[in-house]
This record gives sequence, C-alpha cells and structure tokens, in this order.
Amino acid sequence: MDLMPRKFYLDDIFDDFISARKEQHMKCDIYEKGGIYHIEMDIPGFKKNEISVETKDGYLTITAEKKEEVNEDDKEKKYIRRERTYGKYQRSFYLGDLDEEKIDASFENGMLKIEVPKKEEVDSKKVIEIK
Repeated sequence: MDLMPRKFYLDDIFDDFISARKEQHMKCDIYEKGGIYHIEMDIPGFKKNEISVETKDGYLTITAEKKEEVNEDDKEKKYIRRERTYGKYQRSFYLGDLDEEKIDASFENGMLKIEVPKKEEVDSKKVIEIK
C-alpha cells in the first residue's frame, strides 16, 4: 500500500539539489554518410561566439560556455524558481586520425552541425623480400 502519492510535492525541491550531468544539455546524433562523419548537436540558448570546436590527438571537443550577466536591476530580483543554468558544457568524441583542415562546422537556430571527412587510409602494407 502506498501512503505517499507517486509524485510527492517535495520532489521539485529535491530536484534542485541534484545536479544533472552537464553533457545531458548537449544531445547529439552522429552518423557516417558518403565517407563523412556528421555530428548534429542541439545547443539551444547559446550564441555562435559562445561555442568552440577543437581537435587534438584524434579527439573532437565541443565546448559551450555561457556566463551569467549581472547588472544593477538583478540585485533587486527575488527568484521564485531558477532553472536556466550558466557555466561550461563540454563533449568529446574520439574520431581517430582526423584531417583537421577539412572539418566544417555551422551553427544555426540552436543546432551545431559538424562534418568530419574520413581520412583516406594509406596502404601501409609492406612486402618483405625473403632472402
């Protein structure tokens, strides 16, 4: 027998104390088509200049950072509930040997699209002559 309703009224209070993983705020789809990796990531509420895409050692790292702007009017605000978060969000993906010069990225309407061409594999097979 349940003595408490399934959705207890204090759930909202406890939700405020439990921090969500920051990568949950950067949902993405990754697929390969025509020899190109496509990454489509939702980053709503950010401006293009608040997002960076970097590569290092085969990793593609996407960072979005929003800083809270505080002005004189904000000092008088008494928040009832505050759900919009500020801070730094980051996701990294290992893509192997990348051709950094050919990566293309665009950002429009809260969606970041990145195209990473697969690097052409050079046949490194060497035949050793037996003497």
